Amino acid sequence: MQTAVSTLDAVREYYGKVLQSQRDLKTSACCTTDALPPHVRAVMGEIDDEVLDKFYGCGSPIPMALDGCTVLDLGCGTGRDVYVASKLVGPTGQVIGLDMTEEQLAVAVRHRASQAARFGFSESNVEFRHGYIEDLAAAGLADDSVDVVISNCVLNLSPDKPAAFAEIFRVLKPGGELYFSDVFADRRVPEAVASDPVLYGECLGGALYIEDFRRLLRDLGCLDYRVVAQRTIEIADPAMQRRVGPITFYSMTIRAFKLPDSVEDICEDYGQVAYYRGTIPEAPQRFELDDHHVFEPGRPVLVCGNTAAMLSETRFAPHFRIVGDRSVHYGAFDCAPAPASGEASSAGACC
Repeated sequence: MQTAVSTLDAVREYYGKVLQSQRDLKTSACCTTDALPPHVRAVMGEIDDEVLDKFYGCGSPIPMALDGCTVLDLGCGTGRDVYVASKLVGPTGQVIGLDMTEEQLAVAVRHRASQAARFGFSESNVEFRHGYIEDLAAAGLADDSVDVVISNCVLNLSPDKPAAFAEIFRVLKPGGELYFSDVFADRRVPEAVASDPVLYGECLGGALYIEDFRRLLRDLGCLDYRVVAQRTIEIADPAMQRRVGPITFYSMTIRAFKLPDSVEDICEDYGQVAYYRGTIPEAPQRFELDDHHVFEPGRPVLVCGNTAAMLSETRFAPHFRIVGDRSVHYGAFDCAPAPASGEASSAGACC
């Protein structure tokens, strides 16, 4: 297996020198074909062309209700998602983009002034830092300092994923959210695939087995994550198909909250009911927490204790009314969606 240093060097070379635009990618892993959410699509037309052309993401990991938040984008590259978040957090918010590839950061930095002007801000609410996602302290990020961490097809590239996720939950404020898109596998990736520099650079070699991801979060005290979206990654190149073998890869968008004292390892029923107030600007008619929790204004929805905590102990609290508490327990709560045939399990504690 490659050492952490050699892996980072290979990734830096691939994204800094080999890839010059999206056209150089060999698979769909790092380039989403998903429809962008309306609140993201509305901002996309205001992003500078060079920033868009050098974007290598696998999803749209920018959640709603960001006004005034401090957002950290891990592996920000040329800053596409940083600038989208910049518009959404508004002039009272802040967005920090972190990346280890100097060539990518150089593109991002030179658009700060032009993007602030396009958004009508008197000054930029964005800063970029050179650093590593496994050591956010070295980049000056303090404990409990960030409202939302986003990342777009980058965490799979880390040679030390336990350190990267530990750092994420360290810097998140209590009730803060990790919202990211990345590549996952239906089994553990074998050495021949993991050590292939092209497959690693294309976000396949470092893909996490979904159950190992669940265990990793569990060990960090996050017992329930939610799947927002999922698609199978197509590998059209026959040579790459042969190198990958029978592994199925998925692009998944996932959200997880820093609620260690409020979330249990399975969904429990306390008879709680959630009412959406319809006040999230990007979702006046319906708010989707994940792939099986959809809330309409005023409509009562029976929820498990974990879902109630996610809606009442996070930045979503002003937008929901939760009826009931945890004083009476009714047993396990079944809120898992039926898995599609042939698809990888999307199971977190409640998913």
